[in-house]
Amino acid sequence: MTALRVTHTHGDRVTVTEADTGVELLAYVYRPEAAWEAPKPYLHPLRTLSGAVVTGYRPNDHRWHKGLQMTASHLSGANLWGGNSYVHGKGYVALPERVGSMAHVTFDEVSADGGRVVLAERLTWHPHSGELWAEERRRIEVHDVDPAAGSWALTWTSAITNRRGEPLRFGSPTTAGREMAGYTGLFWRGPRAFRGGRVTGPDGEGPGLMGRQAPWLAYTGEHDGADGHATLVFAHAPENDHAGTRGAHPAHWFVRNDPFAAVAPSWAFFDELELAPGDTLSRRYRVVVADGAWGREEIAAYLEAHPW
Repeated sequence: MTALRVTHTHGDRVTVTEADTGVELLAYVYRPEAAWEAPKPYLHPLRTLSGAVVTGYRPNDHRWHKGLQMTASHLSGANLWGGNSYVHGKGYVALPERVGSMAHVTFDEVSADGGRVVLAERLTWHPHSGELWAEERRRIEVHDVDPAAGSWALTWTSAITNRRGEPLRFGSPTTAGREMAGYTGLFWRGPRAFRGGRVTGPDGEGPGLMGRQAPWLAYTGEHDGADGHATLVFAHAPENDHAGTRGAHPAHWFVRNDPFAAVAPSWAFFDELELAPGDTLSRRYRVVVADGAWGREEIAAYLEAHPW
């Protein structure tokens, strides 16, 4: 059985390594970074089992894009995304007084048990003024490491509780007036080499899947420096109710392969999501990291073989 090793550099990061090969599959970095970039924990680098990096970090076009991270681009007038803020009629404007943060509080668990690693963390969400707006319980699990298939998976769970005395409104540039820019929530930025990659969904392909609904979406890119491709599959847990058929706020995919590679299962693409005081927003996602260019049938077969 594949074994995983976890290393905690206190105050900085937790790394997860595949013990047999020594490949560092991920680093979860929780030390605060530049205020203008909306400090928050993030996963970078993510690597395939062959050691190829599949995340970008502080690219020159968006310095606040850092691997895989939980974001909130428009939150009751605050920007917990980073950088300039979108204002309808003015475009992106430098408004540092809007830029907030998500702060690490403590880990309740950092453990490795054979082929599974668990990181259970508590965080707080703040506007620029530093008030407490939300408390988050986050759980990241690394599992299903399969050298034969060249794949491994992580499950990201966030439960965000409103600690304000008024509703929290989760939005996006699209809810603020910019067409087809509904990014918010869990957000992945790919490496520069992945520009122009293949976007695949259950019923279609291409960047035209922007703003569509589906239980999963995949992105395939080709590496610089190393031969071959990698595929990342992003999937909703069933309880997310991504289509909104059981009363949840619907989710829509934000995806680009030009001018850069990015995917987000946006929870507020076209309409704001309102969270009442004391209520909790819970979402669970899976990200599969695979060597090779997986096709639709291969992705569907993997997801069927690895149920929630």
